[in-house]
Amino acid sequence: MQQTYIMIKPDGVQRGLIGEVISRIEKRGLKITAMKMHTLEKEIARSHYAEHESKGFFGSLIDFITSGPSVSMIIEGGNAVTVMRGINGATNPQEAAIGTIRGDFGLDTGRNIVHASDSVESAKREIAIHFKESDHSEYKRIDEQWLYE
Repeated sequence: MQQTYIMIKPDGVQRGLIGEVISRIEKRGLKITAMKMHTLEKEIARSHYAEHESKGFFGSLIDFITSGPSVSMIIEGGNAVTVMRGINGATNPQEAAIGTIRGDFGLDTGRNIVHASDSVESAKREIAIHFKESDHSEYKRIDEQWLYE
C-alpha cells in the first residue's frame, strides 16, 4: 500500500474542520497510520516548503503555517497520493470541484484547509520531516477485503 502525507492547516483547525477532513479520508477507504496535532516550528516549516523558498509568498506561507496548530497524518491505501489529492481538490479553492475539501470549504489559495503530498517521493520526504519511524502504526482495517481486489 502507498503512503502519503496530509496536513490539516491552521485555518482548517481553527474552523473546526478536523473531523470533517478525517471523516472524508476514512469514508473513502484510506487509513490513518499516524496522526498528531502540533504547531510547526519555523525550521520544520521551511524544510517542508523548501521548494517554494525562492518565491515571493514564502515568508507569508511560513508565518501562516506556524501561526497555530495543524494536524499531520500519514495516510495509507491504494494510490493514496492520487486519491488524497482528489479528495482535497485543486490548490485554488475557486477551481476546486464541489464535493472536495477545498471546493466545499475554501475560498482563497492561501487558506485552502489542507496540504497533500504531490508525489510518492514528496510523501516520503514530508513523512520523514514530520514523523519518526516509531510514530507509524501498522494495522489491517476490517473492510480492506471489500475495498481492494
